[in-house]
Amino acid sequence: MQPGTEVRTWLAPAKINLALHVIGQRADGYHLIDSLAVFTRFGDRLEIESAEEDDFSVSGRYAAGLPLDIGNLVVKARDALRREAGMQQGSPVAIRLEKNLPIASGVGGGSSDAAAALNGLVRLWKLDVDDNSLARIGLSLGADLPMCLKSKPLIARGIGDEVSPLSAFPALGLVLVNPGIAVSTPDVFKALSSRDNEALPPLPKRFDFHTIRNWLETTRNDLEPAARSIEPAIGEALNALKKADAAFARMSGSGATCFGLFETGNVAKRAAIEIRARHPDWFVAATRSMEVSDGEA
Repeated sequence: MQPGTEVRTWLAPAKINLALHVIGQRADGYHLIDSLAVFTRFGDRLEIESAEEDDFSVSGRYAAGLPLDIGNLVVKARDALRREAGMQQGSPVAIRLEKNLPIASGVGGGSSDAAAALNGLVRLWKLDVDDNSLARIGLSLGADLPMCLKSKPLIARGIGDEVSPLSAFPALGLVLVNPGIAVSTPDVFKALSSRDNEALPPLPKRFDFHTIRNWLETTRNDLEPAARSIEPAIGEALNALKKADAAFARMSGSGATCFGLFETGNVAKRAAIEIRARHPDWFVAATRSMEVSDGEA
């Protein structure tokens, strides 16, 4: 660290697909989706500061096995932004990633890390990069990046790149559960029985816990049956959430992380304690999703 250097910490929140419909496939193989996604107050964390030379390190429960070179999306994001801005505008930085989210778990961890790096470096380097340019850089790294750059309740369409933030959405009490397995996203998409399903139904006119839960009952995660055929333990995670009285439970993204919806944060915390006691080796986290009030989006 250089003397007087300011260290900024950035949250890389878990992305939860409350509903995910697969509605088609492009000629290049990418699947078209229609998804309602929210972001949680729990996630990975990045510390970013100016340094004498570039450095990247990882700590935390899920650090083991993560690449520290260009194989990591955070490093790719740093280098892509530097290329876009011009090398002379991207001074050396030290980035430390605290990895709290399981790897390959359907909550956008790597994409969220990269998005946090992009947002953080734009500010550290004082770059004049607009949202559209940042989304374009993000999309070059992965289809989830435009969503993760927003980190607000949103509808995602196309391959995930057509993002429409919601103007209002409440915080939801959530418990995230992963039975300790990684699931390959390409394998899940390969196992899909149908790639041309109905789009999401219209959103409710007003949002509260009960209208959201009732609306979710009319939706799907089209990846869930395919993921469960590959990893039956996903069914165990869903059953654990239902046993803990989740008002609604579903797999997020391509799995294997599942979420349970609870009416309050305190009820979610109690459910997490109960599930953790029964399954001490699982990843279990009680959290709340980030809300957005009228006019904020």
